[in-house]
Amino acid sequence: MRKLVYGITLCFTLAAAKPLAAQEEFIEPPSREITKIPFTQLTGGIVILHAKLDTFPDTLNFILDTGSSGISLDSTTADYLGLKPTPTERTIRGIAGIRKVSFLFNQQLHFPGLSVDSLNFHINDYGILTAVYGERIDGIIGYSILSRYIVKLDYDSMKLTFCTPGTIRYPRGGYLLKPTINQLMAQQLRVRDETAITSRFLYDMGAGVCMLLTKDFVADSTFIDKKKKRWIKEGEGLGGKIDMELTVMREVKLGPYRFRSVPVYIFDDENNVTSYPYMGGLIGNDILRRFNVILNYARSDIYITPNTHYGDSFDYSYSGVELYFLQGLIIVGDVAKGSPAEAAGIKEGDEVIAINNNFSQNLNQYKITLQAPNEKVKLILRRDNLMLEIEFKVRSIR
Repeated sequence: MRKLVYGITLCFTLAAAKPLAAQEEFIEPPSREITKIPFTQLTGGIVILHAKLDTFPDTLNFILDTGSSGISLDSTTADYLGLKPTPTERTIRGIAGIRKVSFLFNQQLHFPGLSVDSLNFHINDYGILTAVYGERIDGIIGYSILSRYIVKLDYDSMKLTFCTPGTIRYPRGGYLLKPTINQLMAQQLRVRDETAITSRFLYDMGAGVCMLLTKDFVADSTFIDKKKKRWIKEGEGLGGKIDMELTVMREVKLGPYRFRSVPVYIFDDENNVTSYPYMGGLIGNDILRRFNVILNYARSDIYITPNTHYGDSFDYSYSGVELYFLQGLIIVGDVAKGSPAEAAGIKEGDEVIAINNNFSQNLNQYKITLQAPNEKVKLILRRDNLMLEIEFKVRSIR
């Protein structure tokens, strides 16, 4: 705002001394809409964009991720398209590992109404994400594209709008966040449990959770009640799977907006993905999807407006069972010790035929069915060519 006022003041001051044309260099052109495209959502609020790579006719599925410092393509997708990446010494870090990556340089990505060129895709194996979501994940779109445009996400209409950089008037009824941006967005939040603390957290639209905190941050800040029950949970991310703990935090405050009784995961950040103590963890899209958002990297702005999902209930369910889509089948993955699923006799490797008489084999629907705290669920399983029917009650973490 100061820069704009200064420019206007300067323009009026010098108007009598110089022709008007000379003043135009101080005025940034207004942002204009380039294209508006639909997106889909997966569990946890994960946003999927559809695009085509270079001259290939296949439509690919990309996760939109402010927690990605670049842009990437799945290794299996690269093989399918016959692409030959160039090996490099560069590495990427994720919550479950660090690895060297190859690159596809100078590529194009095509959205309806917009083509983006000069993109350097790093190659990574996203087979675990495809298994988790039951949808083919071909890559992740992050800073390399998001930083070139003003991006608007409307979770009510399920539309994403790409706009040119420039001056923009944000809508009324929202709030302007001013994150620190160094490829990734670090946003200040206040979190409260036994005590309150203010710290920076990664603004991560690619994480399908409410909050993810590092063990070091939790231990050093001592703001979470040590007597609070923690549930064993398995998480997935770059590099594979990782063990985490799940509990409920009393409050998260983002700008003027407060969320109470928030599910939060705690993990051992061995690879220092969050650069602790610079950041204490991340805020994920199960909170962020409750706002329509405007991402303006050029101005270091995030403008959020509460949408129709603002009051949605959080997921407090705990079954202790993870489901994956593998080779066309829905398979039981990790079964947490002491969980309702383990007590009922469910085992890793069981094939899920149906849940609550739903034989659709739709992984997303099955996961939603398991998100029913204090409700009984009935699973039909196949184990060693035998059919089993197992029923248990989903617990609540509140």
